[in-house]
Amino acid sequence: MTQKLNITLGKRRGLSQCADRNGIFNILALDHRQVVKKVFAEKPDPYVEAAEFKREVARTLGPVSTAMLLDPSIGAGPCLADDSLPGTCGLIVTVESSGYSGPSHARVSRLPADWGVDGIKRLGASAVKLLVYYHHQSETASAMRELVSSVHEDCQKQDIALFLEILTYSPDPDNVKLSPERYTDAVIQAASDLTPLGGDILKAEFPVNVAIHPEHQVWEDACQSLSQASSKPWVLLSAGVDYDVFSQQAEVACKAGASGILAGRAIWKEALEVPQSKRLTFLNTIGRERMQALHQICSQYATPYSAFYQTESLAEDWHTEYFTGLT
Repeated sequence: MTQKLNITLGKRRGLSQCADRNGIFNILALDHRQVVKKVFAEKPDPYVEAAEFKREVARTLGPVSTAMLLDPSIGAGPCLADDSLPGTCGLIVTVESSGYSGPSHARVSRLPADWGVDGIKRLGASAVKLLVYYHHQSETASAMRELVSSVHEDCQKQDIALFLEILTYSPDPDNVKLSPERYTDAVIQAASDLTPLGGDILKAEFPVNVAIHPEHQVWEDACQSLSQASSKPWVLLSAGVDYDVFSQQAEVACKAGASGILAGRAIWKEALEVPQSKRLTFLNTIGRERMQALHQICSQYATPYSAFYQTESLAEDWHTEYFTGLT
């Protein structure tokens, strides 16, 4: 990117709360709802168990994360209510409903009727996260572009930063999975289509099927293409891959222009598998070590998000038109 983008004060402040002092993101994703609730479905009170799990993750991994991404129901509310999430850790909150509607080849992301950007702002969050399922050839592509634009406008009005997460899929009802080549094309095309419409940070899939293409040169080429396609800084999501694979992906992505990571299950998924008596030990040892190692990788190779943004010079009376300028 040759020319810096202008960013408002509220968004700038929010992004700085989600990054380290050098503008690098090392964010832990914990907005998973169905994955977590399923583990505790047989418990007497699944909500209490799921909320406590997220509190434990926030207490142990929040101090070694630049920010945490949480859902409102079993995540953000409980973690804020008892200060499980440290005040020094940025907070990103999910705006969309869990999952998607429609068939698997024509997916539709939805917003709940009783939750939105204004609620996230009122909660004191640093940023909003919107997930859209998208393929440029899907019959729902136009609707998803409209959704991105709409949520972006809401974030503009509230002056709160927006992390835009894109998950791609096959639009062919007869082929559930994209071929490796079509998958790479879909991820890059999605970034090109949607980042000009909204979002301040792109949360992107790794643009290579690494099981089919283990060659790092292929990884590097695809990540560089993604950096060129995105009009905004981007961070890498983990998509549930094992930590060892994700750490390699993170290094390649950051070397190719990413501004860090926003990852979840690659760091903490085993905490849902071990007995409850061993959960805290896992989080305090392996979980923390993973986040610290990822931060080291990102610090060494990532491009600061601040390299993409600037704030225009302010006149003495800038605040008198602040609200007018956001609408």
